[in-house]
Amino acid sequence: MRLSNFGTLKSFSERLHRAAADSDSILCVGLDIDADRINPESPPSLEEMKSFTESVIEATLEHVAAFKLNLAFFEMYGSQGYTWLEEMLDFIGGRRLTIGDGKRGDIGNTAKKYAAAMFDHFGFDAVTLSPYMGPDSLAPFLDRPDRGAFILCLTSNPGSREIQLWEASGVAVYRRVISMVKDLNEHDNCGLVIGATKPEQMADVRLEAGQMPFLIPGIGAQGGDLEASVSACSGDGIGLINVSRAVLYAADPAHAAAEFKSRINRFKKSSKAG
Repeated sequence: MRLSNFGTLKSFSERLHRAAADSDSILCVGLDIDADRINPESPPSLEEMKSFTESVIEATLEHVAAFKLNLAFFEMYGSQGYTWLEEMLDFIGGRRLTIGDGKRGDIGNTAKKYAAAMFDHFGFDAVTLSPYMGPDSLAPFLDRPDRGAFILCLTSNPGSREIQLWEASGVAVYRRVISMVKDLNEHDNCGLVIGATKPEQMADVRLEAGQMPFLIPGIGAQGGDLEASVSACSGDGIGLINVSRAVLYAADPAHAAAEFKSRINRFKKSSKAG
């Protein structure tokens, strides 16, 4: 079991607050390790990618509260990729929270197997989930108060507007997701995925969601609004601000992560002062 060092706390929300306090950070580094981005002319071997990933983890560890491991980048290598994923989780070794980013979402009995894989086998502290098959597809992940579920609400990709901002009976789909997730949050272990590229809706989402944690992708290469994202994770609310490519492929990942952490913390202070 690879559960993080915060596993003695009862709820995932408590564990997230502790992780943020202990690291003085709400930065999450996304491990979307792409061989073509490391060296497009001569993509590295899997063994070299393992070394690259370990070097990024070690370099950024002191600046982050969590790592988000995007399953697709591991799964594409089949059984070797799963071994790589397991090795990276062992390398993190419970020193930071880990999020399994697979955006799972299926009927109840299949969801139970997904939950067992993500929480029992891999030992992730939290997962990302798709809500579009309804509450029964989410329930197996929510039965464990100490594990978190970040549910897709208003994502960072441009095409998300086609569904998430579409209105049915005068209510946008993403707002219906907020309402559903709030109803399911009896163990205080639900969160929402809110894209940093949607700053015009972010403050309204925070008002509707209350203190529910956010996972905010879209900073860095996607050009999301960092200040608005930090504001949504300040005050009564909390969240994790995910940065992937802008840290992973920086000339100095440690410096890049430190800079993001510093900017985030400055915005947090400004938000509190305001």
